[in-house]
Amino acid sequence: MNFDISRKKMVETQIVARGVKDRRVIDAMLKVPRHLFVQEAMAGQAYSDTSLPIGEKQTISQPYMVALMSEMLELKGVERVLEIGTGSGYQAAVLAYLARRVYTIERIPSLASRARKLFDSLGLTNISMKIDDGTIGWETEGPFDAIIVTAGAPEVPNALVEQLTVGGCLVIPVGDQLDQVLYRVRKMEDGTLVQEKSVPCRFVKLIGREGWRQEQ
Repeated sequence: MNFDISRKKMVETQIVARGVKDRRVIDAMLKVPRHLFVQEAMAGQAYSDTSLPIGEKQTISQPYMVALMSEMLELKGVERVLEIGTGSGYQAAVLAYLARRVYTIERIPSLASRARKLFDSLGLTNISMKIDDGTIGWETEGPFDAIIVTAGAPEVPNALVEQLTVGGCLVIPVGDQLDQVLYRVRKMEDGTLVQEKSVPCRFVKLIGREGWRQEQ
């Protein structure tokens, strides 16, 4: 299978055709080899229009959703970005081409270990990561110009809002445990938040102190 051709077709038919216009996002999606971030047995499906299981009851997001969320952050290349939910590492790898520095948090050690190895093998040296409860953010490295949450939350975590710079934006799926809506939350100079709705979506649960409890 020619993964380069498949990746180009994915970008043309699933991302550009659906309205993603940010050239930097498009270029990043063309660069990151998604087939390396899925289970080896599923490499042939890596560029299909769907999310895929990656183990530990987690998934790698649909390519379009990765591109859309990346575009919603409006990155110019100078930002420090926090990602909640490393998972396979694919979204962080895309962000590494879009921001100056990426900080990513994963709560499952086996996924974090695999993602770190992929980042290193691809030479993505601007990604820092740790294993922790992502719902409380990474206070010692904040504030962040942008924050992206790749799991469905019952509400916007206060800790993440507090770690966002003035003028920064947070992209997060909010809803119940089965269905969510993608939001962009922008922090204004007076501390108020402006929320914009985007598209319906479906993510795995955001587990943690300011998310869903493990047993829910």
